[in-house]
Amino acid sequence: MEKLCEIAEEAARKYIMSKVPSEYISDVSISVDLEGSESLNVEVDVEVELSPLYKKVNVKEIVEGSVKAAFDAIEKYLDKIRS
Repeated sequence: MEKLCEIAEEAARKYIMSKVPSEYISDVSISVDLEGSESLNVEVDVEVELSPLYKKVNVKEIVEGSVKAAFDAIEKYLDKIRS
């Protein structure tokens, strides 16, 4: 479970860094919660605060893309360990 959290967080962080230069990122908060015994419930919460000087991107799109990247990474890892 801890490994899944690390993979999801790393994927979300990489996505954000691929879209915004680090000097324009004021704050990033990524939390991944996993629950379940029979089925796995995953919640990924991402908050990004950019410098007011950087207006080239839509923060909402960055957040949504990073959450999708986290879920994609989790799915890829689970597929790998199942086979």
